[in-house]
Amino acid sequence: MTLISSTRCTASRRLPWLGLVLWCVLSCGESDAAAQDWMRPSGLWPSNSLILRGQEPEPSENIEAEHSHAEHIETDRDSYTPATTTAGRGRWIAEAAYSFIDNRHTFDSHSLPELLLRYGVSDRVEFRLGWNFEVGGSSSSVSNSNIGIPDEGLKLEREHLLFYGLKVGITEQQDWLPRSALIVQGFTPTGGPDTTTNLGVVYVCGWKLPNEWHLDAAMKYGLATAEHDTFNQWAPSIVLKVPVTERWNSHVEYFGIHTNGSAHDQAAHYVSPGVHYLVTPDFEVGVRLGWGLNDEASNFFSNVGVGLRF
Repeated sequence: MTLISSTRCTASRRLPWLGLVLWCVLSCGESDAAAQDWMRPSGLWPSNSLILRGQEPEPSENIEAEHSHAEHIETDRDSYTPATTTAGRGRWIAEAAYSFIDNRHTFDSHSLPELLLRYGVSDRVEFRLGWNFEVGGSSSSVSNSNIGIPDEGLKLEREHLLFYGLKVGITEQQDWLPRSALIVQGFTPTGGPDTTTNLGVVYVCGWKLPNEWHLDAAMKYGLATAEHDTFNQWAPSIVLKVPVTERWNSHVEYFGIHTNGSAHDQAAHYVSPGVHYLVTPDFEVGVRLGWGLNDEASNFFSNVGVGLRF
């Protein structure tokens, strides 16, 4: 009984000191966090910050935003295979590019500005609106503005094309289940010999690998019209994206363009490496090169472009 009373008396004398020590520790932690916020360098590149225990975000927050709010901008123009992500709720992405195509059997082609505006109406749905001008012996077969096919015609043609549609995120990556998205677009000529509006559909899926590499694949389908001949176009593609540094990224890609139901069906195959540089997390510039692997493909192409998220 005496021992218990003595222990209680000793504990009661120590409690104020324990409370004071605890208060000092918590105060120092808050001061350190405030100092880190004050000393954190300003700029667009995020810096690593200490997250105190108990301040972690709730796991249920922004679950759908994972599909769209990437750490940095991901454009559809960066490769022939579009990105699996969407723009994100309330975010805009503007993309533009120029393509030069060295055709084997006809005039060289020039494609610009390959303008595409993407607006996220929700975390998984974005609206898309674009416009492009092409001049040369064949329609563009290397950009996302249209599927296109090499043309062996010997006349110089000019085409203006308006495209519009939406992109919908379907699944998130979970184990072997890939992150995927579906793009549905209409293509309406605003100038040139063709006056037919056509439909295009793209399904894209991909995996983020343990070493931070990305493996994406897509299948594009579109209707096309050429000299009163309407036929199907299929364009499978696969790309491996490899980060080099925090700002530099590289990729290597294969894509093919096949026609079905045409008077003269074709199958063109390409291999294409490329790099892009993040000036900021919301602004990128990129370059793609490519070579045709068979006689029905264009001999060579180059593409340079930019993307801005705001």
